[in-house]
Amino acid sequence: MQLPTLVRFKTVFSIGLICALGACALPKSGPGRDGILENISAAPGSSAFVLVDPEVARLTQRPPASGFGPFFQKAMIVGPDTLSSGDTLGLTIYENVNDGLLASQGQRTSALTQVQVDGDGMIFVPYAGRIKAAGETPDGLRALITQKLLPQTPDPQVQVVRLAGNGATVSILGKVGGQGVYPIEQPTRRLSAMLAKAGGVAVEPEVALVTVQRGDQSGTVWFNDITHNPKNDIALRPGDRIMVEQDTRAFIALGATGSQSRVAFSKQDLSALDALAVVGGLNSSLADPTGVFVLRKEQPKIANSILNRTDITADQRVIYGLNLSGADGLFLAREFIIHDGDTIYVTEAPFVQLQKTLSAITGPLNTVASVDRLTNR
Repeated sequence: MQLPTLVRFKTVFSIGLICALGACALPKSGPGRDGILENISAAPGSSAFVLVDPEVARLTQRPPASGFGPFFQKAMIVGPDTLSSGDTLGLTIYENVNDGLLASQGQRTSALTQVQVDGDGMIFVPYAGRIKAAGETPDGLRALITQKLLPQTPDPQVQVVRLAGNGATVSILGKVGGQGVYPIEQPTRRLSAMLAKAGGVAVEPEVALVTVQRGDQSGTVWFNDITHNPKNDIALRPGDRIMVEQDTRAFIALGATGSQSRVAFSKQDLSALDALAVVGGLNSSLADPTGVFVLRKEQPKIANSILNRTDITADQRVIYGLNLSGADGLFLAREFIIHDGDTIYVTEAPFVQLQKTLSAITGPLNTVASVDRLTNR
C-alpha cells in the first residue's frame, strides 16, 4: 500500500513542478538574442539595430580628438641665452669720458647689479628708460642699451650678464615622477625632455594623456604620440603648464562574459575583441557567440551615416550586433572600435535555459527518490 502511494505522490509532484516551471521564469543573466531583436522591432524609433560589417566598422571609428595644433607646433625653441621675465641681470657700462652719466666722480665704469626683468619683460636703465629685455639675448639687449645711451654719452660700451635666477620655467603636475617647477634649459627645451626631467609619466604610457596650457590655448596628446610623431614633441615656452593624466574612459561588460564589471580602457584604440579579452572572453558554458551586442548612444552624424538617414538630430541609441561564430566575425570584432561609455552584452545560448529547466526538475525528483529510499528502509 505504501509504495504505490509514494509513486503517485512522485508523479503528481513532478507534473505540478513542470507546470510551475512553465508558469514562471527561471533566473538568467539578461535577455536572449531573440528577445533583444524582438524588443527592437516592437518599439521602432526607440533603438536601432545595426549588424556590424566592414563599412559600419569604418564609419564608427571615432578616436578621441587629441594633438597639438599649429599654435603649438610653430613655436620656435627658446634659445639657451634668451632672456625671460624673472631673470636677474648684471649690467656694466663703460663711458668714454670722465665723470660720465652713470659713473662715480673720476670713474668711467658703472655697475648695475640685480636688475630684475619684470612681469612685462622690461628692465629700467637710468638715462635709457624702460627697455624690453624678454625675448632678447644678452648680446641683443646690450645693443639696445647702447643705442639708447649713445645720444647722451660718447661711445658707451655695455656688458650684460645673466645672473642666478632664470625665469624661463614651466610647471609640471599630475601623474609624473616629480611634480614641480622646472627651468627651460638647453637639454630640456622640448616636451619629451622636460617630462623625462620630471621623472617620466607615473602611469602606463598607453593610457597617459599630456595637456599643455599656454596662455588661453591648450592642447592634449597621447604620451606615446609624442615619441611616435616628432610634431607633437613641441618646443616649450616660459610659463607653460604641463598636466599628465590617466585616461578615464571605460566600458561596461554584462551577460555571459568571463567577468561582469565596469572596465577601464587599457590602450588608446580598444577593439571589441580587445574588450572581450580584457574581461575573460566569452563564457564557454553559457555564451551565445552569435549574440554579442554593443550598446551605444551614437552621434547624429554617424547615426545618419550607418542608418542611411538624414533626419537624426540628437544622439541615437544604437545596438550593434556581432557574430563571433566564424572567422569573419572575429576579424570584424578586431576592427570595431569601442567608445567611452559603451556597454558590451553577451547573450546566453538557447540551450542554457533548457539546462536550467532540467536541473530545476531533476533536483527535486532526486530529493523525492531519496525520501523514497528512506521510506522503503
